[in-house]
Amino acid sequence: MHSFAPEILLITILSLVILSSALADRLKIPSVFILLIGSYLVYTYFKAAVPIDLTQNFTSVILFCIPLIFMGDALHLRFSDIKRHGWGIFYLAVVAVALSIAIGAMLYNFNIFSGLSLGAYVALFAINMATDAVSVQSVLSRFKGISHDIKVLIEGESLGNDATAVIAFFFIGLPWMLNGTIKPLDATFDALRVFGLSTIVGLALGYSFYMLMKLYSDKRGELFTFIVEAYAAYIIGEELHISGILTLIVAIVSTKAWIDSDLEQEESKKVKGFARMLRLGNIESTSKERLEYIYEMAKEFGYIASVVIFFALAEMVDFEKLWEYKAEILIMFTATTIIRALSMAKFALLGSKLEQIKPVGVEGWFILTFSGMKGALSIILVHLIPDSFKYKEMFESVTIGVVVLSIFVYGIILWAYFSFFKKEQKSKLFKH
Repeated sequence: MHSFAPEILLITILSLVILSSALADRLKIPSVFILLIGSYLVYTYFKAAVPIDLTQNFTSVILFCIPLIFMGDALHLRFSDIKRHGWGIFYLAVVAVALSIAIGAMLYNFNIFSGLSLGAYVALFAINMATDAVSVQSVLSRFKGISHDIKVLIEGESLGNDATAVIAFFFIGLPWMLNGTIKPLDATFDALRVFGLSTIVGLALGYSFYMLMKLYSDKRGELFTFIVEAYAAYIIGEELHISGILTLIVAIVSTKAWIDSDLEQEESKKVKGFARMLRLGNIESTSKERLEYIYEMAKEFGYIASVVIFFALAEMVDFEKLWEYKAEILIMFTATTIIRALSMAKFALLGSKLEQIKPVGVEGWFILTFSGMKGALSIILVHLIPDSFKYKEMFESVTIGVVVLSIFVYGIILWAYFSFFKKEQKSKLFKH
């Protein structure tokens, strides 16, 4: 007798995607709300629809889903947007996240989470400061009135934020938490080493795949090239003991940036320079029409991969444990929200004083603050903590609680704002 478990799971996932999208369109609400609730209901009351134990095979699920999730997000960043908002994205994705984790770790002095070491505080806040681009896009795509510039900052911050959080977790928080001590200089050097090598390897892979795409002109082939690049970059990064996620992001973003640069120069009919000759800019890598197809397909692949993670989350939800750790969940959710609000306020203040960072105003601060929804990466990171760690159950419960609260609370706040208080069409959030 054959087992049709993989086919049944695929039918369940795709059916839930179809249903959540249809209901979201009809009810005018973000599809991620229905997706989360639907995943839990299906797993709880229709177990036959999920015949594979995703938590038992969670490591394999992670390895399969991560490249698809981050590839779709990285492809949305345009070269012109990176040039325009590069410093803003760097602050939000690197400086703000590092400072936020440091501020969160300072709560160790108040013994808010009894029994945790300082390293455990760093690890816990690194896990819970990682935002989820898929959840953010699911919510924000429903609303009008958000300028292109603010979306660029949100997308860029979501990607870079994840890379920074991963490095802080794996190379500082986790070893500090498990070993009980860490040498600050060694940890800093290791983090910088990982950041630098991941960037270099990512750029090299990005250039290689960019040149590879000049060998053919087929939208399906170009889409599959990006998918291969995402998986290859992640695997190579992990095998080299650097950050697979950062390597992946840099590779995809750089390939896309070189493609965008070619398309922009082709439109403006600029004279070829040495850099353009070096990358054979006169040979087309893709076209705008084919790129739009790649965008849409990559977005769908990433969305489906996120659904798989949500199913795994549904299996991990235990309301008795969540209730047992309700105080810790509320403290972490409140602390991360306040820290993010202060961090975004600092960004808004810098924007009014520094020419390199575009000012966002009060409304931009509000949207940036509540676009900090958590999701797949937080679940992935907390799962990778060794079972031998004494407080793993608490970490898992707190993280799951924060993920669910951030999606629903932040999502409802943004939904209410754009549904009832801001009904006009697109408006400028940036002051020029």
